[in-house]
Amino acid sequence: MGDPAGGLCVSGWFPVLITLFKGVHIAALILWCAGLLALPLMLSRHDPAGTAAEYSRIRRATHTTYAILVTPAAVVAVVAGTWLIFFREAFVPWLYAKLLFVAALAAAHAWIGHLVVQVAEKPEKHRLPRSYLPITAVGIPVIVILMLVLGKPDLWDFPLPGWLLEPQGGQLPFDVPKR
Repeated sequence: MGDPAGGLCVSGWFPVLITLFKGVHIAALILWCAGLLALPLMLSRHDPAGTAAEYSRIRRATHTTYAILVTPAAVVAVVAGTWLIFFREAFVPWLYAKLLFVAALAAAHAWIGHLVVQVAEKPEKHRLPRSYLPITAVGIPVIVILMLVLGKPDLWDFPLPGWLLEPQGGQLPFDVPKR
């Protein structure tokens, strides 16, 4: 399992574990992002003047997609991605930029969830935004995340305030992984 010195055995199960987490992370991301792109299109099919059966079918489809597919995929993607950060010790600037856009994607997720709830609870009174707005709110973070992950740009020269670049001498309440 580990070497006699107490470290991780990199030649054993650890690379397999990283590959497994990457696969789960990517699969969950595909479901999460595809669902977030599909939901605004599904919601745009809702017509308040339609029959009760049509309304019920679209409401059930959007709710099921959001609650059973998209939200669990988001949780799995975030959990697997968080583990990968620590497994790979990937504490680099491009990753922090990626996490900022993951937060934007999570905000878009919450907004689309709000729209799904509005359709369900206030069928006569709700007014959905045009579908291109939530699609754009999802698409921009997804594209930037892909650019950051695939390009892994060197962001060390990005102009940041000095207090972000230099240790401040404070003690963290936990051990920071060493490279």
